[in-house]
Amino acid sequence: MVFGQVVIGPPGSGKTTYCNGMSQFLNLIGRKVAVVNLDPANDALPYECAVNIEDLVKLEDVMAEHSLGPNGGLVYCMDYLEKNIDWLESKLKPLIKDHYLLFDFPGQVELFFLHANAKRVIMKLIKRLNLRLTAVHLVDAHLCSDPGKYISALLLCLSTMVHLELPHVNVLSKIDLIESYGRLAFNLDFYTDVQDLSYLQHHLDQDPRSAKYRKLTKELCEVIESYGLVNFTTLDIQDKESVGNLVKLIDKSNGYIFAGIEESAVEFSKIAVGPVDWDYYRYPFS
Repeated sequence: MVFGQVVIGPPGSGKTTYCNGMSQFLNLIGRKVAVVNLDPANDALPYECAVNIEDLVKLEDVMAEHSLGPNGGLVYCMDYLEKNIDWLESKLKPLIKDHYLLFDFPGQVELFFLHANAKRVIMKLIKRLNLRLTAVHLVDAHLCSDPGKYISALLLCLSTMVHLELPHVNVLSKIDLIESYGRLAFNLDFYTDVQDLSYLQHHLDQDPRSAKYRKLTKELCEVIESYGLVNFTTLDIQDKESVGNLVKLIDKSNGYIFAGIEESAVEFSKIAVGPVDWDYYRYPFS
């Protein structure tokens, strides 16, 4: 079995920075990591890329040849990747013997809750290569400072979770910068645990832009709460304890800890992320 992460999220949420930091962290604890760039618009990669979609198709060329904008071009690129999935499979086969995979996907959110091409690419890889993947959905923590944007982020996370049908971890990224965005209406636990959203209604009513959408917003909040699927963990990519805690959560979700329970725990003993909790590895769902 091969394990890895599908890194998704809106533009500016920190996906590329995440892949760079996460690959360094995993290398530090002894995992061989291969980063796969599947974003044809990402031409300034800070990490060493094992597989790059630009070797197959480039967004700039697609836009010029087919007179498409960036969004249409990205949809075309995902369609093209799906039709040439054998190319990607051949690139991954030499890596799957001993590598942990990080897939850096585009930031166009429609690809993950509206269009099916990105999902089909992921599902084909899972079936053909026996992958165990977790979707890591990054959301910029600054959205918590705006009730309307926070609810939009919740709806996006829920739609993506239902659409992708993968083990899923939602992450508030750039949490170290959250104080610079302004004072939050509630404590951080309210936003990470997605507590009673009716408390946000008063703050939304103060905003004249959202007042006329009061009923719609209330209905959306009820949909989110009725599913009860969305919550967040926090991340400061420069804090190895924060990254380590996230890795433990991801390892739970995709079953990595079952592939080598003792080995998984020993990895975390190599760095100062706190003492190894052996009960965590013996009873992962307690």
